[in-house]
Amino acid sequence: MEFVSGYRDEFLDFAALLFGWFRKFASERGTGVGGGNGPEGRSRLMEAQVRRLPPDPALWVLHILPNRSVGISLGQGAKQGPGPGLGAARLLGDEPPLCLRDLSPYVSFVSLEDGEEEEDGEEEGTGEEEGELEEEGEQATTSREPTQDAETPGEPEDAEEEAGGEDSSGGDTREDGGEEEIGPEKRRGKRGDAAPLHLACLLLVTDEHGTILGIDLLMGGPQGSGGRATGAEGLAQRAYTLLCHSMACPMGAGDPRRPRQLTVGDPQLHRELESLVPRLGVKLAKAPMRTWGPRPGFTFASLRARACHVCHRHSFEVKLMPCPQCGAVLYCGETCVWADWRRRPDDVSHRFWCPRLAAFMGRAGELAALPFTYTAEVTSEMFNKEAFLASRGLTRGYWTQLSMLLPGPVAPGYPPGNGPPLSLLLSGDPYQLLQGDGPPLMPPVPPDPPRGPFVPELNIQNKQSLKIHVVEAGKEFDLIMVFWELSVLLPHVALELQFVGGALPPENDQQHFTLQRDGSGVSVRPGSGVSARPGSGAKEKGSRRDLQIKISARPYHLLQGPKPDLVIGFNSGFGLKDTWLSSLPRLQSLRVPAFFTESSEYSCVMDEQTMAGATGGGTSPPQPNPFRSPFRLRAADNCMPWYCNAFIFHLVYKPPQGSGTRPAPGPAPPVPAPTVPLVPARRRRGDKRPSRGGRRRR
Repeated sequence: MEFVSGYRDEFLDFAALLFGWFRKFASERGTGVGGGNGPEGRSRLMEAQVRRLPPDPALWVLHILPNRSVGISLGQGAKQGPGPGLGAARLLGDEPPLCLRDLSPYVSFVSLEDGEEEEDGEEEGTGEEEGELEEEGEQATTSREPTQDAETPGEPEDAEEEAGGEDSSGGDTREDGGEEEIGPEKRRGKRGDAAPLHLACLLLVTDEHGTILGIDLLMGGPQGSGGRATGAEGLAQRAYTLLCHSMACPMGAGDPRRPRQLTVGDPQLHRELESLVPRLGVKLAKAPMRTWGPRPGFTFASLRARACHVCHRHSFEVKLMPCPQCGAVLYCGETCVWADWRRRPDDVSHRFWCPRLAAFMGRAGELAALPFTYTAEVTSEMFNKEAFLASRGLTRGYWTQLSMLLPGPVAPGYPPGNGPPLSLLLSGDPYQLLQGDGPPLMPPVPPDPPRGPFVPELNIQNKQSLKIHVVEAGKEFDLIMVFWELSVLLPHVALELQFVGGALPPENDQQHFTLQRDGSGVSVRPGSGVSARPGSGAKEKGSRRDLQIKISARPYHLLQGPKPDLVIGFNSGFGLKDTWLSSLPRLQSLRVPAFFTESSEYSCVMDEQTMAGATGGGTSPPQPNPFRSPFRLRAADNCMPWYCNAFIFHLVYKPPQGSGTRPAPGPAPPVPAPTVPLVPARRRRGDKRPSRGGRRRR
């Protein structure tokens, strides 16, 4: 698939944006873009350029974010020789990863807190100053040693290389005992021989609305100083350089500009910048910022800089323009336009897709027609999802699944990024987890409720039991308690729901439990693998108001069991997973009603092509799903309307051989040779008497 906007983890797009801007910033800072004789000449030229920029009425904020617990570990796959590296190619290239775990062979995050006790034991018996020097030397070693091994394999390595050259926490503070202290760091990495990189401090420039405008990474700063850089280039000069580049080349949306006023989130840095910031024609706030943001409820915006569909360069590097014919795809210039137009084979070129994409763009108004008071905001192309959730108090429960900034429910010791454990997914009132602290989002009664069942073949109203398979479930598994609504909508049906997919947690494989009404709430009764609540009785078979839940952490074509009544899938993406090439033929052999949703009409067309290639069948014409998400998804390289579960369709199976069709004519049977007809023998008179007697008796 050419466009993966509705299927890729939001964090990966965000990481590609951050490191893409940082690489440009680091290269220009190192080479001295702008000319001039020496650093002072380049600084004066940069200041003159910034002073000529138009003013921005919004307040800008300089954040200082120290880091003492998380390190960056480089995998063996990252060490692939010189150049930008395989990790960078996978993050920004033609085949970008869809999930964060796809980058684990190249880069991962490790905890730096596990070995603190070991470090304390090694430093026992030394003086306070000596211990600080050893700790400082250890961090400098861990931030510089991987550079010699990895030769800039990817984005985190680029950050480390640039910071290692300019941050004075490198060679000046390195002690002889630093080499001996790398051992605990290596043990904590668990990824290879190289010690994990320590990102000591992060400088972040935003405006008062939360739009990120610039970033700088400081590797291996002393933990005792809160991650502040020391030495030849102080933190103030580094922050000043970052401010200049953020104004001349802002990461977020908008043209180059300079703020009228700046506030800083660190008292010491605020004092050091008092003499530098006025050179840019910017007024520094009288006092440093005392809280997390300039106003209550401050959060980072979800607006992202877009990128060219062909070369993947962002809007802060080049000026983007949509295709003049369809207006759906973004390009940086005529070169990329013609490269995409003439792509081979022809069915993947923009020449082939341009008329179809124009038709898809024409349905943007139909998808935005929703019965909510906030429809205009959430369906806008500039929709800021993080600000919307924060302003309405949607900061807990299931709403954390929609946010990249809000921490979801995790158990102690559970690794973040892989979803909450099953015990937490099954706790609490399912409806309580959908509520926020602000006004309700859903209208009490939809003005135009959807009519007609989606699955007419099942005749649900006359069924007593219904077995449903949820195929390739990922995000839906994290919202498992929401499916209790099925038992409310179908109180007369005994429901069994089985989640199937290779993305499910392996530790939950073959688990079985039952959701049942418990007064005004919902309780969990174990089937296998889930502990029962005190006082809950266990029955062999669920009633009609119960919801049976089963989990199979494997691809659908490997599932063994009885045939289901219905198969459903959400945002399936047949062309993005190789397992569908085996699962679709399995569905063809079962011939059960199978309904799927997609996030765009383009994805539905790609699913139809995959179904035809895998089974010879097809799909029904996609229809807008009345229960789609109202939040518009912002795409990086196109302007098409993307919504979670936007369209719905069902599989059309290939007719089985010999059903309703005449067999093909074959060769005529051989004609037997003519023979002399047999003459019956003359019967004797005595032989006829028994038969005559029998007739008389009858």
